[in-house]
Amino acid sequence: MSTYTATIAWQRAGQAFSDRRYSRAHQWQFDGLSVPGSSSPQVVPLPMSDAAAVDPEEAFVASLSSCHLLWFLDQACLAGWVVDDYSDAATGVLAKDAQGRLAMTVVTLRPAVRFAGARQPDAAEIHRLHHAAHDACFIANSVSTDVRCEPIIDPA
Repeated sequence: MSTYTATIAWQRAGQAFSDRRYSRAHQWQFDGLSVPGSSSPQVVPLPMSDAAAVDPEEAFVASLSSCHLLWFLDQACLAGWVVDDYSDAATGVLAKDAQGRLAMTVVTLRPAVRFAGARQPDAAEIHRLHHAAHDACFIANSVSTDVRCEPIIDPA
């Protein structure tokens, strides 16, 4: 068993509070790194949100994408493939779930992978690697969101 920590800090800084127009900007701290966080401007309008900060919905999508990337690299390495680069234009949908609550209902990963060498994996092998990565991903295994993977087979 492993334990992971994050420190989230927010301060009112003298703003009014009872009118619900306070800033949602805050800080996420991980292992000495500080990242600006905020509510999404799509959920809480500007100026109460900070559009330049990472919001929880974006972080959720990035967490799933990052976990998938790390497992994909491991699966490719174990299979004898050499990955030169990997990028993912992942998206998440915030919508009402079956109970009528707002939830991240679908996250779609669109990884584009470039392999080294003359011998290249075919589409079936790339899909197999992504399936194995998805099955191994701790984050995907921890959520009820429909996590989809739509690999870009021939990245430009």
